[in-house]
Amino acid sequence: MSSKGKLLLVEDDQALAELLLWHFTRQEFAVRRTADGEEALLLAEEQTPDIVILDWMIEGISGLEVCRQLRRKPATANVPIIMLTARGEEADRIRGLETGADDYVTKPFSPNELIARVAAVLRRVRPALAGEMLRYADLEMDAAAHKVRRGGRAVALGPTEFRLLRHLMEHPGRVFSRERLLDSLWSPDAEIDARTVDVHVRRLRKALNEGGGPDLIRTVRSAGYALDTEGDG
Repeated sequence: MSSKGKLLLVEDDQALAELLLWHFTRQEFAVRRTADGEEALLLAEEQTPDIVILDWMIEGISGLEVCRQLRRKPATANVPIIMLTARGEEADRIRGLETGADDYVTKPFSPNELIARVAAVLRRVRPALAGEMLRYADLEMDAAAHKVRRGGRAVALGPTEFRLLRHLMEHPGRVFSRERLLDSLWSPDAEIDARTVDVHVRRLRKALNEGGGPDLIRTVRSAGYALDTEGDG
């Protein structure tokens, strides 16, 4: 799997799409691409991307409407979106940002500029994908070295518990249903039911709490789990 994350590229200029595909693949992103707005929504639903690069003027529904619909869906509501457009007017930029875009790049642009913008957005919203340390309360995660410490004590985690903790640390305080965690952490074709999530949460909670200290994982009845300093047992 790619070390930089999953990128959904929505661009109907074939030459530009090929150029961006080459550059982002070289940067170790796993890129899925389409020229069509409706297909973009299907791809995002099929596999939640880590970031979306979205052209304003595309086939089918507009990029602006794709952005709006991605923001309405729980699975993609917080996925960062960078819009590409030939529109350079301030009113258009504001419209794109108000619709939910995180950044805005006006054509023509250099691929290196876009790569830098993507890195900046990921550093801000998904620090683990940018290879940085994640911290929450007395927890520290070095995503690149695959190490976790709590209060200076090393915490031994299995691969699934590590992915689960990373996901929670990237979105502190946010409640995730079991189904959302399944979608985010397991492949779509994996035959796993929601109770599996409970098992891994219990393992993660036990590993984190071995040295004492407050429980950092909160169980929200009928809703799911969150990383929260008001956790429970």
